[in-house]
Amino acid sequence: MGDVLEQFFILTGLLVCLACLVKCMRFSRCILLNYWKVLPKPFLRSMGQWAVITGAGDGIGKAYSFELARRGLDVVLISRTLEKLEAVATEIEQTTGRSVKIIQADFTKDDIYEHIKEKLTGLEIGILVNNVGMLPNLLPSHFLNAPDEIQNLIHCNITSVVKMTQLILKHMESRRKGLILNISSGIALFPWPLYSMYSASKAFVCTFSKALQEEYRAKEVIIQVLTPYAVSTAMTKYLNTNVITKTADEFVQESLNYVTIGGETCGCLAHEILAGFLSLIPAWAFYSGAFQRLLLTHYVAYLKLNTKVR
Repeated sequence: MGDVLEQFFILTGLLVCLACLVKCMRFSRCILLNYWKVLPKPFLRSMGQWAVITGAGDGIGKAYSFELARRGLDVVLISRTLEKLEAVATEIEQTTGRSVKIIQADFTKDDIYEHIKEKLTGLEIGILVNNVGMLPNLLPSHFLNAPDEIQNLIHCNITSVVKMTQLILKHMESRRKGLILNISSGIALFPWPLYSMYSASKAFVCTFSKALQEEYRAKEVIIQVLTPYAVSTAMTKYLNTNVITKTADEFVQESLNYVTIGGETCGCLAHEILAGFLSLIPAWAFYSGAFQRLLLTHYVAYLKLNTKVR
């Protein structure tokens, strides 16, 4: 019995050491890529002529649209608000000289994909950024007290990723080339009370993306999921920026350094450090009532101090 227990503890220790080693390697690669730009400049353009970005009218989607255009791609902007799309398209054309197409679509609906498919016909699409998403309420709340937008959230955060990937991946597979960036969230990395629906929907994006990467790795298509924490956008009520909270432009510019790092990344070094710190908190402590109350009190106070949320 003693020998069995000894072997069990040795095996457990080895597994813990292995897990720590994997985390250290991922963190080290982020540091390397952050300070030593190893991604060749033509890499993104070599994926194909066009980049398609969902939720492109504002925030992270708008920032990806500008940055990919600056790096030599023509862009297709998809979002709900036509006026925003037209304004962004005009600005991109004037500042970068790249071609821009716009598609008006409401991703809270599920009958939009034939229309999108028709508009994309004939384009050599090298990059897809599945960015569109919704957070019904920035302030934490219990499931039964949250706004009743369950179906809209599922369509916007989950269905959009699956259907847009289905539309575009088949052409990337036939060309044996392409890059799909799926924007998830740091709170998808483990269940997050008081954001249960949002956390679960973004966890789906993580699992779906990592599984697809394994399926299509041999086809030379890169599928990466990004799990950022705080980014100052309209969805986060324009949180005040600091060393952790990034502007959309800062996040996007840094995240593109990591497209070859693997199936999952937080997208910026500061968020990788934060994710590593949070992973050290034991589940029993994190989910304890006392810790959750403490977290809720300080987090709500932080939001009210650093945003227009009241």
